[in-house]
Amino acid sequence: MKWRLQKGSLLFIVTLVIAGLSGCGKPYLSALDPAGEVAREQYDLMMWSVWIMLFVMVVVFTIFVTVLIRFRRKKGDDSIPKQVAGNHKLEILWTIIPIVLLILIAIPTITNVFKLGDTKAMEKKKDGKHSPLVVKVRASLYWWEFEYPDYGVITSQELVVPTDQKIYFQVKASDVKHSFWIPSVGGKLDANTDNVNKFWLEIDHKKAEEAGNVFYGKCAELCGPSHSLMDFRVKAVSQSEFQNWINKMKNAKETKTTTALAQEGLDVFKKSCISCHAVTPNDTRPEQARTAPNLATFGEREKVAGILDHNEQNIKNWIKDPSKYKPGTKMPAFGNKLSDQEVDALAAYLMTLKAGK
Repeated sequence: MKWRLQKGSLLFIVTLVIAGLSGCGKPYLSALDPAGEVAREQYDLMMWSVWIMLFVMVVVFTIFVTVLIRFRRKKGDDSIPKQVAGNHKLEILWTIIPIVLLILIAIPTITNVFKLGDTKAMEKKKDGKHSPLVVKVRASLYWWEFEYPDYGVITSQELVVPTDQKIYFQVKASDVKHSFWIPSVGGKLDANTDNVNKFWLEIDHKKAEEAGNVFYGKCAELCGPSHSLMDFRVKAVSQSEFQNWINKMKNAKETKTTTALAQEGLDVFKKSCISCHAVTPNDTRPEQARTAPNLATFGEREKVAGILDHNEQNIKNWIKDPSKYKPGTKMPAFGNKLSDQEVDALAAYLMTLKAGK
């Protein structure tokens, strides 16, 4: 008996801890703090469903407690209550009520499915370009590529989008199944290898300002040992800032080295890395040839490989043994292929890549 009480207490404590941890996190990573139209619609639908379920729970619990108290066996009373085989009115009532509740949930759900899944505007073109902003998202083990097809711009690991404007996404995967998800901005969308999924999102400028104009996205589909490390950064800026960024990226040239060490790193890069990585955002290679992240803005990023603090030491650590930090990554280790001097030079060169400036 004592053992059961201890086990029950431990289970209760663990449940409380899990419940407490579920409420932790940053606002820009929470689906419960919507930052755009899609997220708000989904949040309202979720809360509508929750309130209906709470109503059902309260009614059922009230009936249960009433019956428990009113019809409990009283001391000294051994009489058997009247046995009722059935009640047509009650049976009809508890059949109709669930149907009504399901209808109340189904109507807004179906309405939102068609509204939020409407991507017809994406098909409209003017002068060969899409009328709205379209971003092609490609997921790979374990990194993200973002292509702006109407501008000839390609970036990796950082998605830059304008606020107060619908952004249409074409999502696919290059190897295994992934899922594109920005918790604060909208629900996830699967990234498949055999088809392209489409949807749209919109970010409110006030919410973006509250979050410091930065949100974070994740892969929401178990895709391998480093699934939890497959993150990306979302930078939400005003429409004019976005246009300025696009213009700079369109006209960006390959970064010129200014030191002897960086020049040596460029030579190492051309020998060992250029077959997979590009260093300009206007990469014209076909999708099949883009087998690794675009490094055009690498020097401006906040993270190395999306997980490590952005400094030269972490760049060196990543170059030498990437699988140590992201198990299952397709990037080969260069610890035995490059000397320490070459690794130092390569890190120095990568820090100079700031094509977005």
